[in-house]
Parts: sequence; structure tokens; C-alpha cells
Amino acid sequence: MRKIWRISLGVSLVLLGIIGGFIPILPGFIFGIPGLIILAEYFPWAQKVLDWFKSRYEEAREAAKAATEKAEKKKRSQNSDPPV
Repeated sequence: MRKIWRISLGVSLVLLGIIGGFIPILPGFIFGIPGLIILAEYFPWAQKVLDWFKSRYEEAREAAKAATEKAEKKKRSQNSDPPV
């Protein structure tokens, strides 16, 4: 019985997340990701989708880190040059 409740909760959260993707008031990822986490315990497809989201997050985090380092390097080089 507990398994049915958890699966129902996971499906509901994923559906709410999908609806939130189309409605600007409701942030879909806040509901969709926890729903996928719950469903990943029972369904391999949900685990695959969750792994895809994790890889996308890693790529975005690495890109943001590289951009931050580039901006800091540029700022340091501008500060070290004497004014003309």
C-alpha cells in the first residue's frame, strides 16, 4: 500500500512539474525533480531522466565556473594595468 502512495505522489509531482513548465506562476522544476526522485526508486525510465538532469546540471555548473574564472581573470588584468 505504501508503494502505491509513493508512486501516486511521484506521478502527481511530475505532472505538477510539467504543468508548471507551461504556467509562468508555477516553477515546474521544484515539483518535477522531487517527483522523479521518488519514481526513480521504482521505474528505470525515471532514473534515466533523473541522470540526464544531473548531467545537464553538471555541465551548467562547469560552464558557470569557467565563466566566473574568466571574468575574475579579466578583472584582475584590468586592475593591474596602470591608468593611461
